[in-house]
Amino acid sequence: MTPAVSVVTVVSNVQRFLAEAVESILSQTFTDFEYVIVDFGSTDNSPEIASKYAAADSRIKFHAIAPCSLTQARNVACSIAQGRYIAIMDADDVSTSDRLALQVEFIEKHPEIALLGALADSIRTDGQPLDFRIHRPPSEHDEIRAALEGHTPFCASTVLFSREAFTAVGGYRVALSQSEDYDLWCRISERYQCASLQRVVLKYRFHSQQLSLRKQREQTLCSLAVKTSAILRKEGKPDPLDTAREITPELVADMGVLITTQHFAVAEQYQNWIRIMRGAGEYSAALEVACIMVRSDLKHAERWQVAKLHEMVAGLQWHTGHRLRSFASFLRAVKTRPAMLGRPLKALWRRVRARTDGKEIAA
Repeated sequence: MTPAVSVVTVVSNVQRFLAEAVESILSQTFTDFEYVIVDFGSTDNSPEIASKYAAADSRIKFHAIAPCSLTQARNVACSIAQGRYIAIMDADDVSTSDRLALQVEFIEKHPEIALLGALADSIRTDGQPLDFRIHRPPSEHDEIRAALEGHTPFCASTVLFSREAFTAVGGYRVALSQSEDYDLWCRISERYQCASLQRVVLKYRFHSQQLSLRKQREQTLCSLAVKTSAILRKEGKPDPLDTAREITPELVADMGVLITTQHFAVAEQYQNWIRIMRGAGEYSAALEVACIMVRSDLKHAERWQVAKLHEMVAGLQWHTGHRLRSFASFLRAVKTRPAMLGRPLKALWRRVRARTDGKEIAA
């Protein structure tokens, strides 16, 4: 019998988190689903973990395929899916037990909706909650379309879409090694209605090994390509991504995005992720990413961005006990943008003024 939902998970070296992700799906209150798990080249124990669950639960279809890109693996997994709807589940996240029940109930009542998202809470590596939420998609189609013009408002693991819509738009585009989900949401939203539940259905995990952290440059380039290709389609022009085999700076530049704009966007995205990982308590991972960024080609980035990166490195080095390196990095920040030297003095002056004002009020 054809299941209502096919939950799809692609796996590559996530043995630390895989069991929790799988169990969060198997414990769903909604039961009319199959679970497609595709391993695409793990070298750890992930295949053994998935195989063990598949042997114990007939709803799981486990396949191990040759090493390939994330996008190719997602297409393989979705091609195996038989359900009317496909629910994406990343192997390092945790679904709430009512996720599928809530989403299927909504989409069955609104058959015009082909893609449905939801809210996600953030957790640390160890599963402890974080006090910030980065995935806050709006609820209505027009608002979602407006949001997609600048970024993806959805966390991939909250999305459920119709298999018919997925097939109609051609699935994931292989050239997009990163931001492949953003591109898919854009193309589905151009032909079908979208919505988002204002309910939390997922715990999104921040950790040092996630692809979105380790491949920031590629993700930013792909994101720029996705946004630009959507503009070209809207204008009735050919979409270069239909025939592209790889997203390169040159291709993105040919699409109309200047190299300076690309470097600016990359620096912005790195800084954003460094702040997120610092907030998640992953100081060593944040420091590693910050150091990679300051060692890269920053000649087209704004001077204040370069100075800010050096300042971030200094703060992370101080936090991880590298005091001399921290001082050297702060000096590089000041050398890049001397105006930064006045910031600590301004902060100190504000504290002094606050104390002085407090004493005057008390008197």
